[in-house]
Amino acid sequence: MAALRSLIIYFCVVSAIMHQTNAELHPDFYDMVCPQALSTIKMVVEQAIYREPRMGASLLRLHYHDCFVNGCDGSNLLDDTPNFTGEKTAHPNLNSARGFDVVDEIKAAVNEACYGNVVSCADILAVAARDSVAALGGNSYEVLLGRRDSRTASIDAANNDLPAPFFNFSGLLSNFQSHGLSKEDLVVLSGAHTIGLARCTTFRSRIYNEANIDPGFAGSLRAQCPLSGGDNNTAPLDQITTSFDTVYYNDLLEEKGLLHSDQELFKGDGRASDGLVRYYSNNAQAFWAHFGVSMIKMGNISPLTGTDGEIRMNCRNVN
Repeated sequence: MAALRSLIIYFCVVSAIMHQTNAELHPDFYDMVCPQALSTIKMVVEQAIYREPRMGASLLRLHYHDCFVNGCDGSNLLDDTPNFTGEKTAHPNLNSARGFDVVDEIKAAVNEACYGNVVSCADILAVAARDSVAALGGNSYEVLLGRRDSRTASIDAANNDLPAPFFNFSGLLSNFQSHGLSKEDLVVLSGAHTIGLARCTTFRSRIYNEANIDPGFAGSLRAQCPLSGGDNNTAPLDQITTSFDTVYYNDLLEEKGLLHSDQELFKGDGRASDGLVRYYSNNAQAFWAHFGVSMIKMGNISPLTGTDGEIRMNCRNVN
């Protein structure tokens, strides 16, 4: 109980100071230059999710993979060129990062609504992530805006800075802390795995080699993910992949976490994260509220503001 009180106090304090973590970002950044910007992004996101519900998870993941690599600057959207290697072919993104065409669609719609190029690709990712959560049943939250886009990207940073599905708890926590995020942020942001799918190559070792996995669950997955071949076959990250709910945490309690890194959050051995998983499994309102706070905190990782960077006309290329 003391741990849960500390958790509540932590998120209350973080929420209270959130707008001060980066004074140059604020929620009404586009109110004067393009009041239609946010509603336009929301419209395109909702249309994309209506066409393919999985797209919500894909757009949310793009924001994660942007912020964890040199900050929230849209670097992961840049295409390779003969003279430039972006982040799309980094191991965590290759054959798995998706939704770039929807980002293109959003950017075109926003440029038209705003009569010009005023909304950054980095801000589009932040808003699209929020709107994806809301479209799939989670709570909306206020997004701080004013990021600008990077002119560079780093395949090495993408390979090294994104948390891997085979990380143990200590590796996950160290990775999050290196980005200014806490244990509480780790557990609540991992709850994004309540939507979407994962490739066989990311969970094969778990279903064949690990002991802390429900035997029936592992057996059902082996048909989709053989010992060899089928690397790109997919399985749901929780039992209801198109609803932003707390099923992910319920699955962890039953040793049905799909990824090794998922199940590392709950071992049943009394570690601090065990209590957080139990808490969120029984409290959807707390999960939704805390998720928004942690997303805002993540969105404040090293943004480019002021005259740094640029606002790309096309999210795939520097101007």
